[in-house]
Amino acid sequence: MKKFSVKTVVAIGIGAALFFVLGKIAIPSFVANTNISLQYAILAMFATLFGPIAGALIGFIGHALIDLSWGGSPWWSWIIASAVVGAIIGLMTMKLDLSDGFDKKKMIKFNIAQIVAHLVAWAVVAPVLDIVIYSEPVEKLFAQGLMASIANIITTGVVGTLLLFAYSKTLVKKGSLSKED
Repeated sequence: MKKFSVKTVVAIGIGAALFFVLGKIAIPSFVANTNISLQYAILAMFATLFGPIAGALIGFIGHALIDLSWGGSPWWSWIIASAVVGAIIGLMTMKLDLSDGFDKKKMIKFNIAQIVAHLVAWAVVAPVLDIVIYSEPVEKLFAQGLMASIANIITTGVVGTLLLFAYSKTLVKKGSLSKED
């Protein structure tokens, strides 16, 4: 197994902390126990920049901290689904080099990755684990999964895209520096 760099470990800590803070700021949706929030945009950005393992850990740790902070028991099915979102986005965007900008092609690739990740996590993983772990009623689960998918796809698509675009603008372009005589 490849060791994490110090930079990646720090990114996991910062990413999980940001995920936690943004997850505490939630707008309730019309579907019970399902909120609209921005933490998945941060997760998507960090997963894109640091890969699938960092993405999975940020989603898992950040979501577990949110659940623990509400004073109840952690809802493991959704914590695992958050880890799945980070892992899938990290896997699908591993080759996305932002050093030469965040053009339309890269934006499309990022957004395909985040859409796939949210659909798999919230329409499949979370509801199936809710049934297996908690014996939850099926009708409620798929309504929650659909709402979570739509809300997270939109917020990640808008905010995550803007974050990656802004980040790419901070990078020095390849070949843009020249040696002075």
